[in-house]
Amino acid sequence: MKTKLFILLSILTGVLLTISWPVNGFTPLIFIALVPLLFVQKYLGDNNGKGMFWYSWLAFLIWNVATTWWIWNSTEGGSVMAFVLNSLFIAIVFQLYHISRKNLFNNKKGAFILLFYWVTWEYIHMNWDLTWSWLNLGNVFASKHTWIQWYEYTGSLGGTMWVIIANLLIFDILSKIINKVPKINTIIPGNGLIIVIVVPLFLSYSIYNNYQELENPVDVVVVQPNIDPYNEQYTLSYNTLLDKNLKLAAQKIVDSTDFIVFPESALQEDIWEEWLHKSISLRKIKKALSKFPNTSIVIGATTYRLVKEGEKPTNAARSFSKTLEKYYAFNTAILVEYEGDYQVHHKSKLTPGVEIMPSWWILKPIEKLAIDLGGTTGTLGRESEPVSFVSESKKMGVSPIICYESVYGEFVANSVKLGAGLIFVITNDGWWGDSPGYKQHFLFSVLRAIESRRSVARSANTGVSAFINQRGDVLQETAYWEPAVIQQTLNANYELTYYVKNGDYLARISAFVSALLILISFTQGYLKKKKSLA
Repeated sequence: MKTKLFILLSILTGVLLTISWPVNGFTPLIFIALVPLLFVQKYLGDNNGKGMFWYSWLAFLIWNVATTWWIWNSTEGGSVMAFVLNSLFIAIVFQLYHISRKNLFNNKKGAFILLFYWVTWEYIHMNWDLTWSWLNLGNVFASKHTWIQWYEYTGSLGGTMWVIIANLLIFDILSKIINKVPKINTIIPGNGLIIVIVVPLFLSYSIYNNYQELENPVDVVVVQPNIDPYNEQYTLSYNTLLDKNLKLAAQKIVDSTDFIVFPESALQEDIWEEWLHKSISLRKIKKALSKFPNTSIVIGATTYRLVKEGEKPTNAARSFSKTLEKYYAFNTAILVEYEGDYQVHHKSKLTPGVEIMPSWWILKPIEKLAIDLGGTTGTLGRESEPVSFVSESKKMGVSPIICYESVYGEFVANSVKLGAGLIFVITNDGWWGDSPGYKQHFLFSVLRAIESRRSVARSANTGVSAFINQRGDVLQETAYWEPAVIQQTLNANYELTYYVKNGDYLARISAFVSALLILISFTQGYLKKKKSLA
């Protein structure tokens, strides 16, 4: 009977996490979503029961499948890998919490351990080759930007802490009520819950209503060509594709236009970085800019670079079929100006299973299973650090963010820190069809705008192309699966927020505390086991 109850409680946690998630979820449910699973942990911990790992894996598997099912539209095998592994990793984190709470506090106290373990895990998950941070808890508020204006101080990990603390307090209150503890003993956690929920909301609304952008106008045009990634992008000639982009831009460009932003992979010519000046596509763009010499263009491309003599190749290096030379392929953003050199940014945060496969020895055999979405597949080269483009004509810095990079707050913050006044996100969200996937991805740009207090111009091949201001308000957005070109005057900002200056400091604190807790926990567990055998 208890097993059935625990399964139902685990399922309930998975369902609550799912129906609280953007785009159409009821967000407040996130504050109680983990409570059912916490009751399972309490019973098993109090009674030395087994199965915590499996119950938590069930809960998180439901959550992963029900919120990111759209991955299946682009890759069946890759989606199964994402569902299973991501839920597995979170279940391991919950199991560590379960073990630590038993070893350190005999399961009577220590609920706070979950806060440090979960935040530490999210940070690790943002910084390794199997990264898939789509479901970081702090992302749940992306559709409620007026609730989280304080992300400029904490980043999205502050939202994760908010969720965990609220769940632990509600669990504590319900536990006391169920166990018929005198009401006076629920006053402190009850008041604590009110403070935890109300104060961040009050602070956020206050910041939102009082935030004023400084006037620093920049005229930006964003192009959405709506090229089918399955049937057009890698079959039509690169000249045809570029012409479509340029014709759309021509509808909005004027003498006062400062920037035009084109999407990821807009240039399909094989461009070698050693000979950028010989690229037909780049020369055509330069020619188009001859009529508007003060306009700068940021555009996505696939580029290649030879491995230099004496350079030690990484696992991303590819071999030519007829020579011993090696080369790298990159997902690239390029800044093009009528006068001035090309500036290049290689995508740093690569999509697992599409652009990168783990090179660790135990996972080396699956590197050949990289998902083929057309174009250049397999592990790509990448930059170790973010960059900022600097427009020579405008003396202005912008952050070029390619697709999946927009999921990572600290990465974007480090790019902004290099002198960017605006953020340009270029992406291709057509792989997933008309699903929540492209809408969720779009909302991550709202989070980045708030964290950095930078306006965002977002160009999607298709999906949502948009302009977002420094408060996270969406000023304009395009419809799905329609060619479009939009124009907006955005205010550049060069003040650095606390979060931009300090990055994911909450994670670094949590990692230090977690390391100590795990060390002490396993030491205590070992000593208890040794004592019981004596």
